[in-house]
Amino acid sequence: MKTNKKYPLFLHIYSSRAVFKISLGGDRINRGPRGNNNNKREVGPRINRQIRIPQIRLIDQEGEQLGVVETAKALELAEEADLDLVEVAPNGRPPVCRIMDYGKYQYEQSKKAKKGRQHASQLKEIRMRVRISDHDYQFKMRHVEKFLTQRHKVRVAVEFRGRENAHRNMGRELLARVEEDLKEVGQIETLARDEGRNIFIIVAPKSQN
Repeated sequence: MKTNKKYPLFLHIYSSRAVFKISLGGDRINRGPRGNNNNKREVGPRINRQIRIPQIRLIDQEGEQLGVVETAKALELAEEADLDLVEVAPNGRPPVCRIMDYGKYQYEQSKKAKKGRQHASQLKEIRMRVRISDHDYQFKMRHVEKFLTQRHKVRVAVEFRGRENAHRNMGRELLARVEEDLKEVGQIETLARDEGRNIFIIVAPKSQN
């Protein structure tokens, strides 16, 4: 008995976003992605159903090491505790995951980052005239000490105007006085240096042992 075999003819139609594979002699129509559009990296750690590997090393919500477990089992434990499964060490073999409240974790990390930005060391500047009065000197030095106790570095500059440039040695003497007065709270990072009409030093907070 003679049978008729159908040999499907495939036509590939290319577009800028996808490849369409159309069978002209059969019933199937397949559509597949072109390029890496579906492989966009997600921001932050993988959590819950985003973790698709079969096994992980698990840490529970109390910080106890539970060893290598099936990912499905870890998800069950997280759901039973009404918490999240979070991948904390993706490069581990297998990756390390922890059961935690991910929303609370994000909030705490955000607070830490904000606090870190607020307390990041900055370079402050205090300017003095070469013939500064004792009252003004004490006022500016209180500001320098305040910055140092806040863990900021301070650039102390002595300004020269007009004929004052002929007495730059007086500026160096003034900066030497500054160094001496700050020795309990600061340390010199940059020695006296000329810069145009100024001479300056940079004082850093004293090292904490």
